[in-house]
Amino acid sequence: MSKPHNDSAAAPDIPLNLSGVPPLPEPPADDGSAIERQATDLAHETARELAVAGPEGWRRLEAFFALTVAGGVSYVLYHLDDDLVARLEPTAEIVDMVRRQREVAAGIGDGPWWRMVLRLDVAGTLEVDYDYGDEPFPEDQLLVPEAYLADLEAYPRERLPVWLAAYLGHGDRQWRSPAEADERARADRAVGRAAVRSTDDFPALPVLWSRWAAIAAAFVAVGSAWGPRVLPALGVFEGASRGGATLYVLPGGRAVLSGGVWNAPELDAAYNDGTPLPELYAGAPAWVAGQVLNPRAARGTLSFCYWWERGSWFRGESPTADRLTAAVPGVWSAQSTADVICGVLGPDPSDRQRAAAADLVAAAESGVASRDTLTALFTDPADDIAGALYQLSLAGLVMEVPDRLSREQAIAAVRAHIAEQGIDTSAYPVDDLVAERLTVGWMVVAPTGPGEIAVGRAIFYIADDGVIEQSSSSIPPSRYAAGFEQRFHDRKTGAAADFRV
Repeated sequence: MSKPHNDSAAAPDIPLNLSGVPPLPEPPADDGSAIERQATDLAHETARELAVAGPEGWRRLEAFFALTVAGGVSYVLYHLDDDLVARLEPTAEIVDMVRRQREVAAGIGDGPWWRMVLRLDVAGTLEVDYDYGDEPFPEDQLLVPEAYLADLEAYPRERLPVWLAAYLGHGDRQWRSPAEADERARADRAVGRAAVRSTDDFPALPVLWSRWAAIAAAFVAVGSAWGPRVLPALGVFEGASRGGATLYVLPGGRAVLSGGVWNAPELDAAYNDGTPLPELYAGAPAWVAGQVLNPRAARGTLSFCYWWERGSWFRGESPTADRLTAAVPGVWSAQSTADVICGVLGPDPSDRQRAAAADLVAAAESGVASRDTLTALFTDPADDIAGALYQLSLAGLVMEVPDRLSREQAIAAVRAHIAEQGIDTSAYPVDDLVAERLTVGWMVVAPTGPGEIAVGRAIFYIADDGVIEQSSSSIPPSRYAAGFEQRFHDRKTGAAADFRV
């Protein structure tokens, strides 16, 4: 909020069970501003009336008034003992008093406030905050656009916050339904309008995706509510500076990275000065549509959109990446990603932690991250290793290491495989199968009898993930085992390989 007005007064001898009105500090002496004095008096009187109207035993109250000339929302939270909270509607008389206060306060700055919050405790400490929309209003205190438009007609303002200007005037101009996307893509092709190939704004999609997931895993590991997150085929990020982005990964080696920077100058100029909105989708293919765009597109606050196809990033009239750092996680390089991860650990990470963070980034980029990769970095018993590993798993970057099959399990699985495949066992005694351990599984074979020469005899290889391959004694096991092990590792990293372009 902006323009806070805080009053406080010590009252140590006031009994906590008083049923009357707690004393409030006297308004500041008149410094020549009669308007400010009158606004302060009305705010104090409102606080007194709220105190009287509260339930028995309240300790502090928070009153929220979101008003315009066309109506508004008002409610009061009274905090009682034992963390109980009573929510009450202020009386019509109190709301009328607040409306008068708002009208008076309109003479202090560029129009009246849109929200006023009063906080009062039983000791008489009062805090009054006037909110002019520097930040988006809470959802339960956001009025319909018509209410603000009527207020602006009564109290014109030179400029509006970008979010509010977009809320009132975006007119769905940034929304792009599949039908609209198809129509505009056809129109772009008809006039030869092409997108800008982006060669040095963002890392290649597989690398960006893996770094995004590595940072997400780090924030989850330490239990932070901040930082990026990974969902199936979707990366989400909302930064502390109110910028954010989504990364939708689509089949066929495609993706859409879009979002918004807080108070983007292009949007400010469009909504406050009437300049055209940037053509973020210029040259975009038809599949760049609302379903894969950041939710800001529906609110008119989208400030960039990139898409990945044919092994490259493309953009329309979006800013270059150097202007988007507040809206995208630190995925610009392996070092920047490792630095973000180290920052999650604390202000002064050790050399060992820095090395472990770099290992995590490298493992994610290679699609071979594991529990051991995380436990080498996050050593606090309270760290959420399972949650962090799940983030990497959703991104397809975990090399799952299955439990080793026992000798008995391997032999039993091969016997079942032979029976299912209907393999002739007249000269192949399955009851006598033997198994020899390999690096990632077992070699299972029926031994030859005395004096018997095994030429082209079936040999079965079963990996620890249960996959069975059949070979023969004509191929030396030492040579076959190398490919067998490679195929096992390829299966474990296959999800990450899906992003390779």
